[in-house]
Amino acid sequence: MKRIVIIGPESTGKSTLCQQLAAHYDTVWCPEFAREYLLEHGMAYTYNDLDNIAHGQIKLEAKLAAEAKNDLYFIDTDMYVMKVWYEVAFGACPTWILKAIARTHCDLYLLCNIDLPWTKDELREYPDLTMRQKLFKMYKDIMINSGVRWVEISGANEERLQMAVSSINAVYKSESPLL
Repeated sequence: MKRIVIIGPESTGKSTLCQQLAAHYDTVWCPEFAREYLLEHGMAYTYNDLDNIAHGQIKLEAKLAAEAKNDLYFIDTDMYVMKVWYEVAFGACPTWILKAIARTHCDLYLLCNIDLPWTKDELREYPDLTMRQKLFKMYKDIMINSGVRWVEISGANEERLQMAVSSINAVYKSESPLL
């Protein structure tokens, strides 16, 4: 099964893109566990809350992977996102997150650019363009330095979907009859 992770700063269309891709390829997608957790526990999160969120994300990914069809599984957020979150919020990432990153295989990362307008919601923290640029740079540096296969996704929503589909098809066209 091909695991495709959508990452990037908040308000860059990750969840929308995951949902669209799962529908396009007739499979499931894993939402970001943090949204549900923070809606239940509030935004005054602690270091321990991030641990709970990261463990919850890992469990949710494993649970939904069993439901994936057509050899594709889309994931909104992974431990790289948690790494950035820990570093920005608390100045350091715990070793167990780095070990989880090393153990996890992803076939393709789709890095969402910040070219969509920031949309306010009760869980978003960084409307400032300078901070959004800093976060995007952190994600892009991770992609460049980790040696993983990745593609930057930009444009309006429909353009993002078409760019993502084209990238997925280009990477996997010979490996799946759906592509």
